[in-house]
Amino acid sequence: MRKIITTTWVTLDGFIAGPGNAMDWVGESYDEAMGAYEGDIVSKADTLLLGRVTYQSFAGSWPHVPDSPTASEGEKAYARMLNAMRKVVFSKSLEAVEWNNSTLLREIVPEEIERMKQEPGSDMLIYGSASLVRALTNLGLIDEYQLLVHPVIVGNGKPLFQDIKDQVKLKLVNSKTHPSGVVLLTYQPRDA
Repeated sequence: MRKIITTTWVTLDGFIAGPGNAMDWVGESYDEAMGAYEGDIVSKADTLLLGRVTYQSFAGSWPHVPDSPTASEGEKAYARMLNAMRKVVFSKSLEAVEWNNSTLLREIVPEEIERMKQEPGSDMLIYGSASLVRALTNLGLIDEYQLLVHPVIVGNGKPLFQDIKDQVKLKLVNSKTHPSGVVLLTYQPRDA
């Protein structure tokens, strides 16, 4: 069975964006090890699950990276992987999705997600998309949380876990510290 894995950059105090949705804290921690992690996780998945905001951000930039004269070869290779993947976008407000291999779904139907998990193929990956992470957490549909905890405290902003209905018990299955100080914490749901 395919897994749904969320990979999320988060501050030490639990925010995915600072005040005004600022993410300037990410650039200070991004290093070669982080790039290798991103390439590795994308290469092991074949589907991206995205909310509207992340979809619009990604679709506005990644399709153009392979032809950019200023992009590194690593960025171009990563962009080609993202561009080739199947993208499932959850949005009630978007009228259409035009990025290659994208499908628009108006709502999250648990049975449809379970059906997707049963399809042949590789894992499904959620990048950012906090509202989608929260919704799928509340439905018990996320199989693995990969949190990249950045060594910064922003004080307030957009929290990752907000409006979670029930306690979710997790077990730590892996941890890794990058040279930048970013700590990758990998959790899976704990059996009841």
